[in-house]
Amino acid sequence: MSERTGRIRSPRGYALTSGVLTGTIALYITLVAFGNITDFDTNQQFVRHVLAMDTTFKDNDLMWRAIESTTLQDTAYIAIIVWESVAALVLLAATAMWCAGLRGGRVRRARQASTLGLVMLMVLFGAGFIAIGGEWFAMWQSKAWNGLEAATRVFMISGVVLLLIHLLSDERTGPGATD
Repeated sequence: MSERTGRIRSPRGYALTSGVLTGTIALYITLVAFGNITDFDTNQQFVRHVLAMDTTFKDNDLMWRAIESTTLQDTAYIAIIVWESVAALVLLAATAMWCAGLRGGRVRRARQASTLGLVMLMVLFGAGFIAIGGEWFAMWQSKAWNGLEAATRVFMISGVVLLLIHLLSDERTGPGATD
């Protein structure tokens, strides 16, 4: 790091930092997807209760939104698992690309793959859990089945990593950069 600016000066430092951050998120979402696949019933119940809105305030003005069909609930849960699994694979591949960038110095594809995977997580946890689950299905009203804090945490961490990867890239993609 430069003492004056606090920025990472070397392409290797940039690739290492970005790779570690991407790898950390990749590990997390891989474990989440693995857990949802191997312990299917636990989070299946979570999705079913949120969509059924059976632990909310039972406000008649909102209850028309409830999805009581277990087939639709389970379809939504499987779609979540597939989305998580694809995001995990993308982020694992991006991590490998960052590692390759340590040797070759070319990191554009690693940054693009990280961006895709991180945005996938932000869409799932931001649009899916926070907006749709939290607001549309009033998950915030449930004491037993409220995942807003966890969703917000994943959304924020993914956003911070995404920002850092792109902020650090300014150092790498300035005039004369080969990437």
